[in-house]
Amino acid sequence: MGGTVMTVHIQFFDAGLPGDIDLLGGKCASLVTMTAAGMPVPPGFAVTTAAYDAFVTGSGLRAIIDDELTGLDPADVAGVDAVSSRIRDAICAAEVPADLRAATIAAYEDLQSRFATTVPVAVRSSATAEDLPDASFAGQQDTYLWLTDLDSVLHHIRRCWASLYTSRAITYRLKNGITEDGLSMAVAVQKMVSARTAGVAMTLNPTTGDRSKIAIDASWGVGESVVSGTVTPDNLLLDKVMLSVVTERIGDKHVELVPDVDAGRLVEREVEPDRRSVRCLSDEQVTAVAAMAKRAEKHYGCPQDIEWAFDRDLPAGEDLVLLQSRPETVHSCAAAVAPAHSAPAGTGFSFSGLSTGLFGRPTT
Repeated sequence: MGGTVMTVHIQFFDAGLPGDIDLLGGKCASLVTMTAAGMPVPPGFAVTTAAYDAFVTGSGLRAIIDDELTGLDPADVAGVDAVSSRIRDAICAAEVPADLRAATIAAYEDLQSRFATTVPVAVRSSATAEDLPDASFAGQQDTYLWLTDLDSVLHHIRRCWASLYTSRAITYRLKNGITEDGLSMAVAVQKMVSARTAGVAMTLNPTTGDRSKIAIDASWGVGESVVSGTVTPDNLLLDKVMLSVVTERIGDKHVELVPDVDAGRLVEREVEPDRRSVRCLSDEQVTAVAAMAKRAEKHYGCPQDIEWAFDRDLPAGEDLVLLQSRPETVHSCAAAVAPAHSAPAGTGFSFSGLSTGLFGRPTT
């Protein structure tokens, strides 16, 4: 079992407890269940929805938020922006209860004690209504990468809480009749992966919905460059049974996001010409990513949209890590498409932007 810090406000991914969405939000619940299933998830912990609820209630923010949202017209863009700004400013200014702050600090120190030296972490929003099969608004909250000290982590946990009230999130909930009742936010604090190569994969063809295929987008460095559209990634389509490549297209991977250890942050670096024009994954790595995607689909029982990376800090053969797995929401509710309807050979595709997780990509 993992972390020694155990309160209603903190749950380590490997604590052996259930992946309760009400307590952990969609993203953290997924990380907990994937860890329990033995998948290679980087270690971390959740600051639970109970912590957010205690913060909002104890600080008087609940009444402020309710008052701001009363009568708000989602079509009034300027009005929504103003309300969003005021709510987020209020969340960032309110005092965090001492016991909650102490529990979070203890958990962070507990996580760091697992490593010989201090490791950077990612701080990731995990709302109770995101990453669900019938939801299409995951990614409306924030993710922060490569945080290297406690103060930054505490600051960005608060910013994740505040991101529950971005203009986009408020507008979506108002337009779709999603009330504030039960709405809450957990936050994941997780070892940052030093990605040599990263990307996304779906256990179907995102163009046609063909479930006999696995699709992979991949590029050099941290995967945010893939999903933000900064680079054109390598696209591969595989047969799900044989794990053989059906079609592939090599993208122009001209930049990569890599860590600047001295600066303590990620920086964009130009990729050397000889690496741009070659596939960033070996045959063995392609097979490993596809096999892990299939494993996630089998575990959850429905088509999955996963985020993965090869961690340069880990030895070859043990360096593939699973960063997120969530239900695919575009085609999964429709009948499976027959294999004969697959994209023709040589057809390029890219599903960056269909869903979200660590890389913060929006959902269609």
